[in-house]
Amino acid sequence: MQQQEIHNFLERYFTANNCDVIENNKGYMTVQLTVELDKELMNRPFYWHYLEKTGGVPNPMKLTFITNKQQAPDNVKGEVIHFGSPRLHQIFQSTKNLAGFIRLYENNQFRTQTPLIPWIGLNIKISYQCDRKRDVFQSIGLQLINGRMVEDFHDKLLRLPLKSNIPDYAYTLSPLIKPKSGVNRIQSFLTAGIEQEDQAWAEEARKRWKKDLDLLHHFYEDEEEKSESFETEKKALQEQYEPKINITIINGGVFYLTEGAL
Repeated sequence: MQQQEIHNFLERYFTANNCDVIENNKGYMTVQLTVELDKELMNRPFYWHYLEKTGGVPNPMKLTFITNKQQAPDNVKGEVIHFGSPRLHQIFQSTKNLAGFIRLYENNQFRTQTPLIPWIGLNIKISYQCDRKRDVFQSIGLQLINGRMVEDFHDKLLRLPLKSNIPDYAYTLSPLIKPKSGVNRIQSFLTAGIEQEDQAWAEEARKRWKKDLDLLHHFYEDEEEKSESFETEKKALQEQYEPKINITIINGGVFYLTEGAL
């Protein structure tokens, strides 16, 4: 994730959560938090508890984020933010808490009536689990008119100007594919891809499982009837080694885009 992408992401995050972006310049931005976002990000529970108890006037904080130290003026004081920084990780987590689903519109300051085409986009985690675990993240978009599917959808959205309300001189087209059907199509696409992948990791897990299961049987071989502890340990081995693939939707949204946007 590049610094400009982080800057764009922050701008959209705060705008979508109704914060005023007071300054938005190269390399930095200053935002006025809402009460809700102050509670979400600033870890001031005692302040808010006292304020609510006494009926005081809320004073949410104002933050300046420096997204590019080379571009930001030297006199700007703020929090340096980059990919991997605790604050950005906190904001990523906040997007899950506050907006598991979002609706955005492409905003190109249209001069004539322009149709916007509906897309559904999903950010998805695929977990390959046995006694080891590997997570793969995918972002898939599906156009709800003709069913066209696009991978790396989130990265492509980051390059577009998006806003939370429909812009002037734009109108939306009604989807021919229902969002729920779109989700099912994306899941089917991912499942088909997984079925074509090399399954060696699962076979290796089953071999390790069998090896430990043989040892377990050897340990209890003198028992004529297997004890409850044997069954418990056998089940634990199954839970540890049995290959599983889980597909989890992290978040998603409906996005109204111009015909040539992607």
